[in-house]
Amino acid sequence: MADHNELGKEAEDLAAEFLLKNGYKILVRNFRYQKAEIDIIAEKDNLIIVAEVKARSTDFFILPQEAVTKGKIKLIVMAANHFMEKFNKDQEVRFDIISVLPDSTEKFNIEHIEDAFEAFDAN
Repeated sequence: MADHNELGKEAEDLAAEFLLKNGYKILVRNFRYQKAEIDIIAEKDNLIIVAEVKARSTDFFILPQEAVTKGKIKLIVMAANHFMEKFNKDQEVRFDIISVLPDSTEKFNIEHIEDAFEAFDAN
C-alpha cells in the first residue's frame, strides 16, 4: 500500500477513535454511493454527522481541510442524501471535516471542524 494510503487509513482510524471518545456513535465508515465516499457517518445529539477525514504529512503547502474542493463537497452531499433516504433517517445532518497532521513528536494533531461546509460556503 502506498504511504499516502496508509496515512489516510491511519487518519480515518484516529478520527473514528476521536469521535468515539467525544460521545459520537459511529454508524458507518467508508459509505459509498456512485463516485462518492463518505469517510465516517456518526450520530450525536440526534444529529447525523457526515465527516470527511483529511490527512497530510505536512501543512507546508496546504492545510488538510483546504483540500476539500467544491466538487468533493457536492459528491459528499449527494452520498449523504442517499444514505438518509436508504436508511430512512429523518434527522438534521451536519457536515464536518476532521483534519489530521503529524506533529514534531511523530504523534498526530486532530482538528475537528464542525459545520465545515457552511464555513466553506461563506468564503
